[in-house]
Amino acid sequence: MDKKSAEEVEASTEKLLRDLKAVVHDGEELLRAGARDLSERGRAARERLSAALEVARDTQRELQSRALSSARATDHYVREHPYESLGIAFGVGLLVGALMRRK
Repeated sequence: MDKKSAEEVEASTEKLLRDLKAVVHDGEELLRAGARDLSERGRAARERLSAALEVARDTQRELQSRALSSARATDHYVREHPYESLGIAFGVGLLVGALMRRK
C-alpha cells in the first residue's frame, strides 16, 4: 500500500473540496434551470438531487473542518516540539533517500 506524504494528502483534500464545491454549484444551477414545468418524475428527481446536494454540502463542511483541525494540530505540535519535528523530518528524509538509492 502506498503511503502519501502530508503534502499529497493536503493537495488531494483541497482538490476534493474544490470538486465538491463544483458539484454543489452545478447541482444548484441545474435545480434552478429545471424548476419550471416539471412532471411528477422530474419533481421526484429534483427532490433526490436536492437531498444529494445537502449531503454534499454537509460532507464538504465536515472535510473542511477536519482539514483545518488537522492543520492546527500539526502546527501546534511543530511549535511545541521544534527539535523533535526537525529530527523526525530529517530521519524520514534520510530513510527515503536510502530507499531511493537502493533502487
